[in-house]
Amino acid sequence: MNRTRLIFIGILAVTACVILSVVAIQLFNHGDGSETAVTADTLTEVEVPSGSVLVTLASSNTKESWLNQVVEKFNAAQIETSGGSPIVVSISHVTSGGSMNAILDGSSQPTAWSPGDQSWVDQANETWRQRTNKPLASQSCTPTIYAPLGFAMWRPMAETLGWPETPIGWDTIVELAADPEGWASYGRPEWGQFRFGHSHPAYANSGLLAMTSFVYGIAGKTDTLAPAEIYAPAVEEAMRQLEENTSKYGRQAPALLEAMAQQGPSYLHAAAVPEADVVRFNIERGDELTFPLAFIFPAGGTIWADHPYCILDNAGWVTDEQAEAAQIFLDYLLAREQQDMAIDNYLRPLDTNLPLHAPMSLENGTDPGVTPRTVAPLPSPNADISAAVIDLFNITKRKATILIVLDVSGSMEGERIRTARDATIEFLSRLDANDEVGLTIFYDSVTELAPPSRVGDVVEGLNQRVAGLIAGGNTALYQAVCDAVAQTTALQEEDTAVGETRLYGIILLSDGEDTVGNITENQMFATCLPANAEADGVKIFPIAFGEAADQDVLNRIATVTGGRLFTADPASISNVYLSISAEQ
Repeated sequence: MNRTRLIFIGILAVTACVILSVVAIQLFNHGDGSETAVTADTLTEVEVPSGSVLVTLASSNTKESWLNQVVEKFNAAQIETSGGSPIVVSISHVTSGGSMNAILDGSSQPTAWSPGDQSWVDQANETWRQRTNKPLASQSCTPTIYAPLGFAMWRPMAETLGWPETPIGWDTIVELAADPEGWASYGRPEWGQFRFGHSHPAYANSGLLAMTSFVYGIAGKTDTLAPAEIYAPAVEEAMRQLEENTSKYGRQAPALLEAMAQQGPSYLHAAAVPEADVVRFNIERGDELTFPLAFIFPAGGTIWADHPYCILDNAGWVTDEQAEAAQIFLDYLLAREQQDMAIDNYLRPLDTNLPLHAPMSLENGTDPGVTPRTVAPLPSPNADISAAVIDLFNITKRKATILIVLDVSGSMEGERIRTARDATIEFLSRLDANDEVGLTIFYDSVTELAPPSRVGDVVEGLNQRVAGLIAGGNTALYQAVCDAVAQTTALQEEDTAVGETRLYGIILLSDGEDTVGNITENQMFATCLPANAEADGVKIFPIAFGEAADQDVLNRIATVTGGRLFTADPASISNVYLSISAEQ
């Protein structure tokens, strides 16, 4: 296979990562501090000599560092198929939900697929059977490693709850989240109310498994759970209490830990993430952490995500020789030497008798003595369970108030204003009917086109207003920020006065620097924006649209509000909006 063909495959793999089906997305929470770009799923680029067999593997990003090492070692060994063809493996690191949808819509065609959990395979097979009367893979998918799900918590807080000796379950988390006394009930009033984060279950493997684990824990079950049991009043009320105190969602679990590292313990106290991410952050990012993190295995059981490896030989794009090569690589992956390498990369080998060693230690934040024999493995969610868990999450999640603030100055003329219009209309279609959304534009001055109102009541009219936007004039960026923050803050105060808790966010799209000067940069930061991010404050998600955008200022705006800066151009703006949706 020539290099042009390989690059084409790489483009398909990367493209696949940005195509997601959206399940009743609600908006706003917050992003990831000073991150300045959408991080695309990564792809290893390898040379494929003539006569070689290329195995493309789409793998969930939790095991990225491990598989990068294994793939490099495998390719260097020049292992051959039974017919004597050298095997070359190229790996792309993806999100489980995103890669599933990309495979199903045909924009990604890997030889093998390794999502975070069997539940994603079940969902993909269900759809594939409806189309072809057969699953994607002719053989059952094979587990590769364990990456158990649990809670990351600042170590002093975890120790206050009794970690590592005292079992801590979802019921403890819910009780702490719902307690009006917060940490004062544990003798630590200075920590205030408990603040929690978890990734979005419609997008992230960690989010789906965490919320499934939550349902099992609240229902007090470790065996099969029926979808109807997920809607039990006690389970729904517990999830509602949890979501009312969940201040951060995300597309990937590392983004939650990134927010904890950047904003500190006052921002988030705990997050539902894989064990591997906690140990990695303690070791690789320890200097940035206010305190070390502790990984807590939920008492009563957790999902020991086993990252299955599926050879997609029932898909039309995989040849018999590629399927054979993919199986050879799987056998290599499961060999003891490679399994021991998994420990070095913060993962657990499938053989629980293989002794753990550093870095998997209590010193680095996890208990190596815990095994599936001591913390019960919960069943992976099938398609029906997954749908019910995501639905319950959407039912109980706090609704959002979103203000979209668009730069329509003269520099936006042409392709930029056209693609911004189209992407904004697409974004509006993803909002929950009970969210609230408003629209403001800025050029020489700031003009409110529609105050935040219930999405279901105004979305059609807003689509028409957005479709008719034209560009011209200067850029009143700083005035737009001040007006938007003042408006959204006033709405938050009104809601708080009547006991309503919502999430508040501003999407700020701009392609240039402030050219009006009614308000100075220093004045904006001193009088319009908070000094530090607050977990439930108004978050700003700036989109730097093009190279001329003032990324330094926009990044500071995102950081001080607990938002996240995205960068975009006409080709990527739609994906940026999609990423913002997935982050919420």
